[in-house]
Amino acid sequence: MKYKRQFSGKQFVIKTATVGLLLNMLISPTAPALAESGKTPATTESGTTSTKTTTAAATAVKIPSVESLGLNLKSAVLIEPTTGEVLLSLNADVPLPPASMTKMMTEYLVADAVKNGQITWDQKVIVQENASKQIGSRIFLAEGDEHSVKDLYIAMAVGSANDATVALAELVSGSEQQFADLMNQTAKRMGMKNAYFINSTGLDRDDMPAKFRPEADRETVMSAMDAAILAKFIVTDHPDFTDFTTIQSYKFRERDAQPMINYNWMLEANKDIANFKAYAYPGLDGLKTGHTTSAGNCFTGTAVRDGMRLISVVMGANSEAHRFTETKKVLDFGFNNFEVKQVIAPKAVIAGNETVPVLKGKNKEVSVVTDEGVTFIVPKGTVSPQIKTTVAINDAATLVAPISQSSKVGKVTYSYQVQGMAQAQQKTVNLITAEEAEKAGWFKLLLRAIGEFFGDLFTGIKNLF
Repeated sequence: MKYKRQFSGKQFVIKTATVGLLLNMLISPTAPALAESGKTPATTESGTTSTKTTTAAATAVKIPSVESLGLNLKSAVLIEPTTGEVLLSLNADVPLPPASMTKMMTEYLVADAVKNGQITWDQKVIVQENASKQIGSRIFLAEGDEHSVKDLYIAMAVGSANDATVALAELVSGSEQQFADLMNQTAKRMGMKNAYFINSTGLDRDDMPAKFRPEADRETVMSAMDAAILAKFIVTDHPDFTDFTTIQSYKFRERDAQPMINYNWMLEANKDIANFKAYAYPGLDGLKTGHTTSAGNCFTGTAVRDGMRLISVVMGANSEAHRFTETKKVLDFGFNNFEVKQVIAPKAVIAGNETVPVLKGKNKEVSVVTDEGVTFIVPKGTVSPQIKTTVAINDAATLVAPISQSSKVGKVTYSYQVQGMAQAQQKTVNLITAEEAEKAGWFKLLLRAIGEFFGDLFTGIKNLF
């Protein structure tokens, strides 16, 4: 049936909705979507998006330049491991010989093998020919000697013993060269872009036993950034690393005249040791020194203060003492100028995105919140950091009741740029429902569809005038 009426010389035709049309509106998840949301949003492939930036920013500390530190090094870097923020960088991506900092990768992989049940700390290791012929820092292992994994690991971590390191590498992979292959595979997985390993120790190729040298005429290299990334994986995946790295001295055998002394002079515990107290650094509990003629003096350090851990790397210092005094400059730069701050609390409500539309629900929308908090590293004393927020809502057609509480309905990406830093920190969290979105009964859906149909109809008529 049709109804005709004249409006100012114009003819408008109204067709009554059929039952079929109403039922189609009920069963189609997409047709009522925009009507229920009350607006037509811009969309991407993943759904609706919106971006905003908070504007208030107050900072108590002005960050000094890296040049003002007067670092006398080939390269250096400072990172905060939980955010990945690079706080200081000096030639940080230049590949250089890392000397015994190479052993950090061996430490990581041996600890992984223990964690995964491949080996145990109490397991006995029979020393092979390659390990017995190592030079440089060593504990003078003889072929056929038997020692526990734990004792050898301590000798590697505390005394930087090359023979103990090779013995552990051969235990894990069968040969040192197979272990070097594992080191390179792991470095790639970790994102160490400029690292290459030829052995487990960091010795130059010419200093390896001739019988066990790799065929390729290459040397071990790592950039300062690579070393920092490796250290980040150690402190994250093996937080018990301090059980070894904080040991000040260790007597490997009862018959040994003197114990091994930890090469890391900066350990906080050294504050009471006459020879080292000038270098002891509050909160420092690792990680690894290194020295060869080609590498100079290197050190990967890590320290914790006020709940914030930093990782520093210095390469190419001109003496043992110098690598520690330069490390102090680098760590002080971080601790004096930065802090870790929670900038967004868990279960946060996003202004402008307090709800999302729901199809076929008792209510047309459901409240949403973030599923976790966000922490960034900020200049010390920052009150209100300037945070950029980008919200991406799932495709409206997928938001159909019933939807359980804590269901993922989108994502929120927070970005924060520290002035002077090369890259912005970024964290993405899920946007979840704060409550259950129950499904409406068929009669309510029918009435809603009829109401929306005639609401749109009369809006169309009104717009003609």
